[in-house]
Amino acid sequence: MSSDKPVLRGRGEAEGALLRLLDLARDGSGGALLLVGAPGMGKTALLGLAAAHAAAGFRVLRVSGVESESRLPYAGLHGLLRPVAAGAASLPGAQARALMAALESGTGAGGLALPAAVLGLLSAVAAEQPVLACVDDVDLLDDDSREVLSFVARRVSGERVALLFTAREGERAPEGVPAPEGARRVPGARVRASGGLEGLSRRTLGGRGEAPARTLGGLEGVPAQTLAGLDAAAVRELATDLAPGKVAEDLLAALDQIAHGNPLALAELIGALTPDQLAGVAAPPVTLPKGGRLWREHAGRLAALPAQAQRLLLLIAADPGLDLPTLIRAARPSCALTVLEPAERAGVLHSTGDRYDFRDPAMRGVVYYGASLLRRRSAHRLLASLLEAGTQADESQRLRRAWHRACALDGPAASLADDLAAAALDARPAHTHPEPYLALERAAELTDPHDPAKAERLAAAARYAWVAGRPQMARSLLARLRNLTAPDELRAHVQLLHGSLELLGGETGSAREELLAAATWLLESHRMLGVRALVRAADASYRAGDNRAFIAIARQAAALRRPDEPVPTQLMFEYLAGMASTFSGSHQEAAAPLRRVVELAGSVRDPAVLVWACVASMLLGEDATAHRLSARAIEAARARGAASAMPQLLEYMIYPEIWMGRYAAVATTAAQGLRLAQETGQLNTAAQHLAWLAITAAVEGDQETCRVRADAAIGLADAHDLGIAGAIGNWALAYLDLAAGRPADAANRLRAERRNSNHVVIRVMATPHFIEACARTGDHEAAGAALRVLERWVGSTRSPDLRALVSRCRALLAGPGESEELFREALDLHGQGVYEFEAARTRLLYGSALRRDRRPGAARTHLHSALETFERYGARLWTEQARTELRASGDPVRPALDATTGQLTAQQLQIARMVAEGATNKEVAEQLFLSRRTVEHHLRNIFSRLGIRSRVELVRLMS
Repeated sequence: MSSDKPVLRGRGEAEGALLRLLDLARDGSGGALLLVGAPGMGKTALLGLAAAHAAAGFRVLRVSGVESESRLPYAGLHGLLRPVAAGAASLPGAQARALMAALESGTGAGGLALPAAVLGLLSAVAAEQPVLACVDDVDLLDDDSREVLSFVARRVSGERVALLFTAREGERAPEGVPAPEGARRVPGARVRASGGLEGLSRRTLGGRGEAPARTLGGLEGVPAQTLAGLDAAAVRELATDLAPGKVAEDLLAALDQIAHGNPLALAELIGALTPDQLAGVAAPPVTLPKGGRLWREHAGRLAALPAQAQRLLLLIAADPGLDLPTLIRAARPSCALTVLEPAERAGVLHSTGDRYDFRDPAMRGVVYYGASLLRRRSAHRLLASLLEAGTQADESQRLRRAWHRACALDGPAASLADDLAAAALDARPAHTHPEPYLALERAAELTDPHDPAKAERLAAAARYAWVAGRPQMARSLLARLRNLTAPDELRAHVQLLHGSLELLGGETGSAREELLAAATWLLESHRMLGVRALVRAADASYRAGDNRAFIAIARQAAALRRPDEPVPTQLMFEYLAGMASTFSGSHQEAAAPLRRVVELAGSVRDPAVLVWACVASMLLGEDATAHRLSARAIEAARARGAASAMPQLLEYMIYPEIWMGRYAAVATTAAQGLRLAQETGQLNTAAQHLAWLAITAAVEGDQETCRVRADAAIGLADAHDLGIAGAIGNWALAYLDLAAGRPADAANRLRAERRNSNHVVIRVMATPHFIEACARTGDHEAAGAALRVLERWVGSTRSPDLRALVSRCRALLAGPGESEELFREALDLHGQGVYEFEAARTRLLYGSALRRDRRPGAARTHLHSALETFERYGARLWTEQARTELRASGDPVRPALDATTGQLTAQQLQIARMVAEGATNKEVAEQLFLSRRTVEHHLRNIFSRLGIRSRVELVRLMS
């Protein structure tokens, strides 16, 4: 795109539709397109983009609908056609008179004369050069002009004329174009379009509350595309454009919870951020900026509603959980359904089950914070009384009642604060309104500054905010504690939270020191939390690859053990002991405490503790157990509403999936973990998920994606002292080298990693690849040393799969006449296990050895088996290696699988299926955590490999 055209993030599909419209018009196959979207979605910007593309070679006509002119007949036509009105003289007499009467006096004679005149005028202008007519806010145009332009839009298919309309969602949405329900990022239904614009995506809704207030007669049949919110990738790009390097991921996630992908909302929110908000020490915004354009837009729509409707809207805004029976009682003696009907017609509300909700989520904040303090307090007082008197007056509504009373200041502040804090601490975080951290923050606000409870409630609010996945809020709450007097025990709790925040989003060294300091205080007053702080400090060392620090912490913990520890504490002590022995190379000594960890996990429900049992299982070679424990931990975290725990828990599920060769599951798990880590500000965990995604790309043979992801992970690792993420990223690049037939590069990369990093777990996982690379390049000394370490660890496990890998490595290093027996031993052990992909790799190596030993017939049996597995996994580079070996053995190699499977990598096949099902490039990019440019690159390769040229052909082929 040239520099004179605006860059619109996340609007590639819409821009493509505009370019197709212009190309068709240029070639004499004109058409029309209607863009529908909420205010701020970029409709006008897209018109500007179309005009910029059309600037060279097109005659561009523009008009915007204005509320004040919507009752002036033909005002819209006057604004659009005035620059070319002189051309009316060339029209037939009746048409010329009708057109001039409409433009000069706003009168029309009816019939076809005027619409035909406008079509004729545009055709005459187009004879000189193509025409682009842009009509912004067609819903605000006068009815007469709109009907004429609609007539023209349906008749320009043989002209060099393009008509481009925009309309707002809601009150004046065009007939037949339902508004989306805010649930963006879901591929929409396909619509039939005209003028060569087939395939435009459109999100549609049905059901109560979706019909527009009044229809725009005549716009039926005009192809339409609804603009949804920007996807996550486009949101990040837009934030970078607006404030390069200033908006942290967790802050951006908080802003997008308000904006829901609305570009203007994001721009206004980012522009209004304070330095403290950017630094993470002040709470993020809770609503749109009051002076902004979108606030004024929403406020204007609200002001046009009846007072009774505004009153009920405030109740809905003040309590998202408000159900219809309660709302009906609040509206008495009026009928709530009748009172809210104008808001439904205006597109402000829609019904969801037995509740109303705002169509645009940002409207909730405008309704609530736009009301006076007196009106808000009255609303909360009414809601509290309704909850107290209604059938819901039970313990489950205790927090809601306390919240509304506290917001209404309905009683002594101290009493309200006590009730609210108690209700918040007893609530189930996953199923409550308000969220406990908000309730505790409000309780702290109502507490006297000299009361120690104020600091306790702020600290508790920060902890709940962290658990809920709101790190920005947690940090801002902790910052407010600095000026309060707090006992040492509370300071220790705060330090534990600080260290935990730093562990997942900051520098590992700083996190370790904070956590060790917290442990010193907590071991005396809250022993289990103190031990947990020690384990987290050890985890910081683990992530940094600092084995000595881990071992030192484990020794410190061993001196603190007591015989009467509760089960979770016993598990943590055993975990530290087993891991320390592993890091010391004493694998046989490590086995007993690690097995004890797994045994104790049976009676543990805390997801953070279950994670350590997952690690222990993995080190014991019990991958199925590790996978089961990680799944238990994830379910427990979901039940508790522990959003902050999810990214790390998903990370630990990946380890057994990698060992078992479940690479498709790894890709899904890591993509989900990456998204959640970014949303919750856990950059350290995000780095690991990026690195695991690089591994899956290496397996698939997707070299470009592997390098992009690995480089990103290594960059984060270098910035945050994350030895583990860097080790995985370098392993991914070495794996790619090995798969691509570059064993020397793989050996050099892993050799350097072993010198520079001390991350034992990843080193062991990468050891089979290192030994293979060294063996293939003649470095038997380095391979032998690595094998001895691998043998010591595998000897402490009971895993046939791991023993198979050891036998394979021994075979690679064996002398003439010795390797065949070792390869057979490896295959026998693979037959007892579940590592199917590694079994195929063993067959590839064995077949290659047999082929070099001039036994092609025996080689082909193993090579064909390996080839079949690699093709099923979509491992393109390994498939090519197997085919090369088969050809070298004299086998002509059977044809590839059918075009829809065999010619594509696993990721290409996944992209092809998503696109065939209607997903846009941006939707594919978001779901697979790729850039749109990478998706476009993959699509070009998909089209080339399948011998097709369009998405339509892809749909036909995949179906």
